[in-house]
Amino acid sequence: MTRGSYPWYHSPAERSVRSWLRGNGLSNIKAALWCALAWAASVMAAEAPLGLPPVPIPADNPMSDAKVALGARLFNDKRFSSTGLVSCSNCHAPDKAFTDSPLSTSIGIRNLPGTRNAPTLANAAYFKREFWDGRAASLEDQARRPFVNAVEMGLSDYTPILQIVRSDPQYVAAFRSAFALEPAAVDMLQVRQAIAAFERTLLYADSPFDRWYFGHEPNAMSESAQRGFKVFLEDGRCQSCHTIEETDALFTDNRFHNIGVGINAIRGDLLRLTPELLLAKSRGINVDKAVLADQQIAEFGRFALTETIDDLGAFKTPTLRNVAVTAPYMHDGSLATLRDVVDHYNNGGVTDPADRVSDFLSGGIRPLHLTEQQIVDLIAFMEALTSPQFAALPTASAP
Repeated sequence: MTRGSYPWYHSPAERSVRSWLRGNGLSNIKAALWCALAWAASVMAAEAPLGLPPVPIPADNPMSDAKVALGARLFNDKRFSSTGLVSCSNCHAPDKAFTDSPLSTSIGIRNLPGTRNAPTLANAAYFKREFWDGRAASLEDQARRPFVNAVEMGLSDYTPILQIVRSDPQYVAAFRSAFALEPAAVDMLQVRQAIAAFERTLLYADSPFDRWYFGHEPNAMSESAQRGFKVFLEDGRCQSCHTIEETDALFTDNRFHNIGVGINAIRGDLLRLTPELLLAKSRGINVDKAVLADQQIAEFGRFALTETIDDLGAFKTPTLRNVAVTAPYMHDGSLATLRDVVDHYNNGGVTDPADRVSDFLSGGIRPLHLTEQQIVDLIAFMEALTSPQFAALPTASAP
């Protein structure tokens, strides 16, 4: 596929998706937005925007126009929840940079609150593991889980989804086109693959930073942001986790770190909670569901999966791309603004220096001792990581 030959926009498939979106409760404007974003992003899947590397595509799930269009439809289908009111796009909305900002933690069926902040799906194609604790090994693996999580979409199993996609005439035609399968042969493998294919088209870079750093446009980024980039590399020590390569930047090391967020909330109960968690796991507790239903289990981070002491309170390094428009921050949405985030690091892993805990629980973070001007400049740099598609969204750089 190339930019010149990409056929999806204004095609019968695009018109079908737009019509379906309007028929399922999206306004004409939002339906048009979805289709425009899906088209623009899927074009970029063949040619990643400035600042991003080529998209890794698994050999067992190659990309196609039909599969991407089908994935977009599945992503927006509220019938795949127990109430018929929640779809994937509820927590990952394109007009919110594929988050549910400004919610601290996501809301599922019957307004049930979860324990985790919805991370952006923009550029999720590059993440080596999905979810804050990495409990999904791929986008395909991730796509199956929210449907049957009690506080997300609430299905008891996948039967209702398969009944719909095997009987709905539009889905029957779409699965034939994307997978060359008749209804009876369609199962959750194809559903997951289509959603993952769509998500791999959500590529967003070409920010002021990208044009300045990779595109060598001297005036693409403000002087304050340029100074902030120096802070990012040096005194802020940010690049150690939010990595930048020679020709591209994901702004994540795809690893898991304890930075003193969340685990401090249960520090007084760790000696009791840890054996209780391990015992519950030995008895078959569903960790995938428990981390969204039990706030205390949620704070264990990756440890709840691996039982490795180094993973206690550790969560995935989020990408900094579009960070200014995806507030609030951290796995629990506990930091409201970019200033709060910088203050957290500047104070050595706690927002309030008077509440310092042991180096172990604060992740061993050392105070940065940034000046006020350095903080302002660092925030300006992070704001310069916003892609043009999201430039009009409100930012969260100040209280």
